[in-house]
Amino acid sequence: MWFRGLKRMSLVDYPGKVSAIVFTGGCNLRCPWCYVRDLVLNYNTLPKISEKYVLNYLKSNEKWIDALVISGGEATIHKELPDFIKKVKDMGFMVGLETNGSNPVMLKFLIRNRLIDYVEMDVKAPLSNHELYRKMTGTPNLNIGLIRKSINIIMKSKIKYAFRTTVVPTLLKENDVVKIAKEIKGARMYYLQQFKPMDSVIDKKFMNVKPYSIKTLTDLKKKCKRYVNTELRGI
Repeated sequence: MWFRGLKRMSLVDYPGKVSAIVFTGGCNLRCPWCYVRDLVLNYNTLPKISEKYVLNYLKSNEKWIDALVISGGEATIHKELPDFIKKVKDMGFMVGLETNGSNPVMLKFLIRNRLIDYVEMDVKAPLSNHELYRKMTGTPNLNIGLIRKSINIIMKSKIKYAFRTTVVPTLLKENDVVKIAKEIKGARMYYLQQFKPMDSVIDKKFMNVKPYSIKTLTDLKKKCKRYVNTELRGI
């Protein structure tokens, strides 16, 4: 399996653990506000990192690193993913996965076979608003039912997990985020992530979108907490 990025150490991407992060290239969604444009659209132009290199890095830093987080792009579109994870698990590391939830078959396989210990899934918009969800993801034919299946799989599992929403002004209204909280009521954790208008976004018009204020996000957190444990990120 090949990767297109490696973050050698993180204290925040796997809660309570020191982790390394690998990034897969390619994604089946086209979120216009996504700030890893090259990983999504131009990953073939990025340097290739072999799984051997990643495994050797983990081995040489096993005293400091507890877990490997696999992100993207979208990792679950790669059929080689389970075999790679098995190698990581055989070395004694925990594995975290970041996903958009569009591949519930792969997600269920990974959970059922105890290949992942932690998962974070993006919930882009209210599941009840198909038009908005497809607009948020830049994917007109997205099957929202797949997203719903992934949420159900995760919430019924026994692994650690969290859901997260990037609160993007001009697309998501405050009430939309509260609706998401209602739809995942009872989940273990829900992160509201601050949108960042970076020059690497897929649609350049989002470079000039002003993020919601900290006060707005704090108030939104209080509203969401009526339904699900909610915290803020990236503020």
